[in-house]
Amino acid sequence: MAHVVHANPSGHAASRTDDTGRYGRVAIVHDWLVSYAGSEKVLEQIIRMFPDADLFSIVDFFPEQHRGALGGKHASTSFIQHLPRAKSSYRAYLPLMPLAVEQFDLSGYDLVLSSSHAVAKGVLTGPNQVHVSYVHSPIRYAWDLQHQYLDEAGLKRGIKSWLARSLLHYMRIWDQRTAHGVDAFVANSGFVARRIRKVYGSEAAVIYPPVDVERFGLGTQHEDFYLIASRMVPYKRIPLIVEAFAAMPDKRLVVIGDGPDFERCKALAAPNVDLLGYQPDNVLVDHMQRARAFVFAAEEDFGISVVEAQACGTPVVAYGRGGARETVVDSHDPGRATGLFFSEQSVDAIVEAIARFEAHAPFRPEVCRRNAQRFTAERFRRDFLGIVERAVEANRTMSDLPSMIRRWRSA
Repeated sequence: MAHVVHANPSGHAASRTDDTGRYGRVAIVHDWLVSYAGSEKVLEQIIRMFPDADLFSIVDFFPEQHRGALGGKHASTSFIQHLPRAKSSYRAYLPLMPLAVEQFDLSGYDLVLSSSHAVAKGVLTGPNQVHVSYVHSPIRYAWDLQHQYLDEAGLKRGIKSWLARSLLHYMRIWDQRTAHGVDAFVANSGFVARRIRKVYGSEAAVIYPPVDVERFGLGTQHEDFYLIASRMVPYKRIPLIVEAFAAMPDKRLVVIGDGPDFERCKALAAPNVDLLGYQPDNVLVDHMQRARAFVFAAEEDFGISVVEAQACGTPVVAYGRGGARETVVDSHDPGRATGLFFSEQSVDAIVEAIARFEAHAPFRPEVCRRNAQRFTAERFRRDFLGIVERAVEANRTMSDLPSMIRRWRSA
């Protein structure tokens, strides 16, 4: 397969492979590269589809041990990469990110693919370029989660609060304006598609993120403990789950993960709660395969860990809002059920849900795994490529329209 490198006015090489020549030169834009998490797993699959594309990101401090997931690529980065403490405090430069992403010169590319939960979708593109944006979420803390963000950050009152509110107001204006530069929106769930419709006034196709189901073998021997595995950041509500199990001393909870809320969880934990901190992948999978149920209290856009637990044959007790409603089947039919929901993010609601779970007819591991197989990487690549092909064809048709009109008039 011949590989041809084309010159680009920005000075970067724009790549093209002969068997995907119909897409022309391809650029992929990701918000920031600092860890191998859910959005990076989506990026990994996009790169697999377009292995010769050039990669752009606000900053690139991606762990080298995971660089293979990016096809070995290093991103072309913005000026933020070189600012003080950018590696540890890149989020502090959020006010500069709209400016930074607009400095990427993508004018030499035919197809632009953005993977966006913050600013990547705001890259500048022209009328002859196709821009397909996979949106993990519109900027959460600038839109419907603004008040929760301000509360958690201690910015409810005072001059810092007004500065933060002004910044978020500016981000909303910029975010909505740049939506007009996208030819096709793709959402990672129906929940996010509704956000996109409300925020940008645009429809979005739903393509669920890829889950490496084969990495999670089916476990059929479940033990008497519950599990939560997550980054310990405020919106994940891990302390809430720990507090709920502290109120159920006869139920054992295992918590895997670390982050800002770890010390708070430690202060709330009772003897029946085991805080394991960060654990390697093999330990995580082993616990998922053996747990009685996976507990999830976040209002998540999708929630990959919920699907991973089901891939292990483990049912889920989840907060019944957000993406979990699309990945967990709450049913009295044991031939369909993969878990159940609770309606409030509260200790009482979790305690009541665990009681309902234990009174429920046994959940079948093979049913849980079959449900998880709806979210494979192969399905993601097939559906995403279909969206790209339709967007490219629509742009080609629009480009040909003036000449078609001229031919019709001269006929």
